[in-house]
Order: sequence, then structure tokens, then C-alpha cells
Amino acid sequence: MDQSPREYILEVFADQNFVRDIVKGVLHTIFFHRYFPPVRPSLYTPTASSHSSHTHTSSHSQQSLPITLPSILDPPEISTAIDSHTNLLISQLTLQSSLGPSSPSAAAGGSRGEIVVRFFDRRRRRTGITTGWLGRLGGGGQTEEEVCWEEWCVQVIVARPRSEADRIKVRRAMESSLQKTAMKIVAIVNRDKDHIPPITTSDQNPFPYRIYINPKQQESAERGFVGGWS
Repeated sequence: MDQSPREYILEVFADQNFVRDIVKGVLHTIFFHRYFPPVRPSLYTPTASSHSSHTHTSSHSQQSLPITLPSILDPPEISTAIDSHTNLLISQLTLQSSLGPSSPSAAAGGSRGEIVVRFFDRRRRRTGITTGWLGRLGGGGQTEEEVCWEEWCVQVIVARPRSEADRIKVRRAMESSLQKTAMKIVAIVNRDKDHIPPITTSDQNPFPYRIYINPKQQESAERGFVGGWS
């Protein structure tokens, strides 16, 4: 049996004012389709951060994007995990920006980051001696292992427009990028179902998840969040 997880790459483009809400919206959309226990959903419209310095774009239509996404209100730990890891990503992107072009992961005129969501299946496997006379007497045992069956990699690019003309272009690109990403998630979950493991437990959430920030840069740091355990 193939143990390799199904991997999906999503690209997110935003400016520094919308990046937080856009990333949160994409993560909520993923969990809405991949958290199988009952949830209390809501609707989510990405808006600009309140600390935006461009006060001349203060109307609601200019401070929010015309795209509505699903979100999860309950269980609250999902929203908490999304918020905390989005904040961590924003902190790292802000640090990149302060370092300027010398940062190895900085995009031209902006910053780059990555947030990864992995879903796991808990499987039993035999351990110890399972053959021969000792095995027949019960010398072997079983243990649980976690096997990743699906990974969503959200690649984030933050633009930092310098003029009003650039801001208009970036906003149009943000709307287009978010719309395509949301449609891609829906297309994937409707198309790819055969790799989802069977539910063999009565736990509230049969598939634990972890969220990682820039895992390629910090693979040994184990900065993952373990969620969904009973």
C-alpha cells in the first residue's frame, strides 16, 4: 500500500494589509472540507488589517474583498490554531520585510512564506516478536503510528505596492488569486476522495492535524501544532 500522502500546492498573493485575512480564509476553507465531525460554520469575508496606513481607502468596499469563504466557529480550537499560526507566519513575513532584499526568502518587492496543513490517520501495527512459539504465546504487541495521508501547502507571496497605480493592480491580482485558490480547493475535494482513509474510530475527530510554518526552513524545530485529538 502506498504510504505517500496526497500533496496539494496553493498559491496566495496579497498585500501587507490583506495577507492575514486571506491566509486565514484559505485555511478555514481547507478545514471546512477536511474536518469530518459536525461543525458550526459561518461565512468569512477577508478585510484589510485595521492598522492600514492608507486611510484614504476607508470605505467598506475598499477595505474588504468581494469574495465570501466558509469558516468554522465551532469547535473553537480550529479557529484558535488558524489564528495563532497565521500570526506566526505574519511575524516571520514582517521580519523578512525589515531585513530587506538581503533576506534569502524575500520576494522582489515583498516577502514569501509557507504554511502547511497535514492530516494524519492513526494506524495500528504489530511490534516485538510475532512469529514462532513466543509469538503464539502472545509475545508480540501493537502500537499506534500516525501516517500522513494529505498535505496542503499554502505558498504566500506578499506584495508591497509603492504607488496608487500599483495598489490597484495588486488588489485585482489579490481578488483573482483568492478566487482561483478557493475554486481549486473545492475542485480538489470533489475530485479526490479515494485516498481518504476509512473512519475506524469513534473519536470526535478521526484524523488529527498539524499546522507548520515554513517547514522546509525549520524541519528540525518541530513547530507543529497537534490538534484534533480526543
